[in-house]
Amino acid sequence: MNMMEWVAGQIAAPVKKPLPILSFPAAQKLDVTVGELVNSPELQADAMYYIYEHEDMPAVLTFMDLSVEAEAFGSTVRYGDDEVPTVVGAIVDEDGDIDELVVPNPRAGRAGVCVEGVRLIAQRVHDKPIIAGNIGPFSLAGRLMDVNEIMLLCYDEPELVHGVLEKATDFIVGYVNELKAAGADGVLMAEPLAGLLSPDLMEEFSNSYVKRIVDEVQDDGFIVILHNCGPSVSHAIDGMVETGAMGFHLGNVVDMAEMLPHIPSDRLAFGNVDPAALICHGTSEDVYAATVELLEQCSSYSNFIVSSGCDIPKLAPWENIDAFFSATARFYERSASKVA
Repeated sequence: MNMMEWVAGQIAAPVKKPLPILSFPAAQKLDVTVGELVNSPELQADAMYYIYEHEDMPAVLTFMDLSVEAEAFGSTVRYGDDEVPTVVGAIVDEDGDIDELVVPNPRAGRAGVCVEGVRLIAQRVHDKPIIAGNIGPFSLAGRLMDVNEIMLLCYDEPELVHGVLEKATDFIVGYVNELKAAGADGVLMAEPLAGLLSPDLMEEFSNSYVKRIVDEVQDDGFIVILHNCGPSVSHAIDGMVETGAMGFHLGNVVDMAEMLPHIPSDRLAFGNVDPAALICHGTSEDVYAATVELLEQCSSYSNFIVSSGCDIPKLAPWENIDAFFSATARFYERSASKVA
């Protein structure tokens, strides 16, 4: 699939299909735990296919599991029935030897599970692109070094942080290329930890490495969508754009309408209905109203596609998910009727 043509087609379409980060709630329909889902390529493919069959989205998304790459490096991961796996502890500290941190095989651990899940869904879906999930370089380095410690080390031991980022970036490039070879047409690269940095630090410790990854993997047949749900995005969006990614997925802590003028019209912008407070814990009426309000604010930008601000939790009520899709469909129906 020519993904540059796909991007252009999304921008040109008068009616936009929503693209929420919707994957883990499919575990409800399969009657499996999150722990079972993230450890089985077959279940991952089944979950993606369920969403593909039941929701009209412009692409198939895999899973936003930000523990996969750290676990490949040797990090300890805690699993739960209803929660996304989380990294526990650190494997690199300021007293460690960076040379001891070995870049793993890009299929190590559950990275291989995710690659196989992509291969399986690519055999079943041929009319939509498959966008795989992966972590960004600073967010991976933070999980290897501890997310709190790395913030201090950016000031106290910047050379150490850069050393870890070099290895994190090398691994991500290899892993993304494995996803690409398995049938993915792009990645949604989650870099939320960078959203806690100042714009200058984000440029030094995140954007420069993201750009390297984009330069390595993005081409006519494969795109990078950069996700960041941190609060400093509101002051750092221009630096994110300079990474060259073809899409930007922003969290609900920023005002999407304020961000859109900063995103070039030939690149996609996704966001940003609150996935936790609204889609998971709100009412269907709340979700519907918030989705319509966001569309009213942002739909004048032809490159805007409504989405959730981050991944939707497994336990989100399906009636709330339905309300999100219904609100989007009816908004564009009304818009079309006004034009006619």
